[in-house]
Amino acid sequence: MDHEHPPLAAAPEAPARPPLTPAELVDEYLRLLMIPDPAAARRYAAPGLRIRFTGGRAMSDPAECAAFNAGRYRWVKKRIERTETVVAQPQDGDDVIVYSLGTLYGEWPDGTPFEGNRYVDRYVVRDGLIVQMEVWNDSAEWLMVRAGLATL
Repeated sequence: MDHEHPPLAAAPEAPARPPLTPAELVDEYLRLLMIPDPAAARRYAAPGLRIRFTGGRAMSDPAECAAFNAGRYRWVKKRIERTETVVAQPQDGDDVIVYSLGTLYGEWPDGTPFEGNRYVDRYVVRDGLIVQMEVWNDSAEWLMVRAGLATL
């Protein structure tokens, strides 16, 4: 044994990161979805994910959300103002309801910038995965104004 150079002690293992709270999970899912990186976002979604997008559009995969956004906007991001977790009701079992509220900003397809477009998303989280996502925002109203069909 080399007494001048004692063996190095093994590096302590990093403590395991605690699982994400439902609110943290939703915030991370949205961060990835808005990159857009739907493949990475998918790891937070349960098999059989049910998505109801603006206008009542039924979807089942984060890639469908990214594709819809790519057709509606040149680019879009969410400015999350708050994430709220609602105490589950007995009929919800172990489901946790999470709301993400804030505004959208980005550019319309013609390059015109926008910001302050309100959104509310509702998520159902079960066993650490998103099983349901519902999306509402003011984009349709803003598009109607741009087309001269409405005023705000």
